[in-house]
Amino acid sequence: MLELLTRGEVAVKGRMPWSSNATFLVELSLAGATTRAVYKPERGERPLWDFPRGLYKRELAAWHLSEAFGWGLVPLTIERDGPYGEGSFQLFIPADFEQHYFTLRENPDHHVPLQRICLFDLVANNADRKSGHCLLGPDGIYGVDNGLCFHVEPKLRTVIWDFGGEPIPAEMLDAVRRIARTKLPKALADLLDPAEQKALRARASALANEQCFPVDTGGYRYPWPLV
Repeated sequence: MLELLTRGEVAVKGRMPWSSNATFLVELSLAGATTRAVYKPERGERPLWDFPRGLYKRELAAWHLSEAFGWGLVPLTIERDGPYGEGSFQLFIPADFEQHYFTLRENPDHHVPLQRICLFDLVANNADRKSGHCLLGPDGIYGVDNGLCFHVEPKLRTVIWDFGGEPIPAEMLDAVRRIARTKLPKALADLLDPAEQKALRARASALANEQCFPVDTGGYRYPWPLV
């Protein structure tokens, strides 16, 4: 899949609906093999007052953070040139699109992966974790659309508050401590400026010290729309 994403010939199949920025479903072909991906070119990004251009690089950084945790929450994501210029290519997940966080949370079997996504978002400072950004794929639950992450200021907006006040499971806490106490992988560090790296590790350290999922006492740290 990595070789397909990196070297495959790109054919645009269409534009993804309801996306704030230009986002395309593409098919990649190489040596008789094919796969689909979600392509987000920098040229299609709408300017934001609080995030610099190049949100696609934050999509890539999110994948590297997911890999550093060892949880495989973010689909394989790479950076490459495409039909509309440089951007991110993320492996398309053939998900059950009737499912999203508010339906997935009803099944206790899904609580562990959803708790991992919650912790990922807390460390990444995800400003836009909508319910529809949690996908039930054929091999697990994924968190997608991670472009609004890694700001140095508190930007957290998420629908995942159901675990507030509960202790963080031991294996998840170990992973958070590892992020807080060890040097960030070079591939991740290269995508963030020094202040963003410091803030990321500070958020992980705070979680490791608290040892429980936080509670939104103000009730305003939700994205809009919720789904």
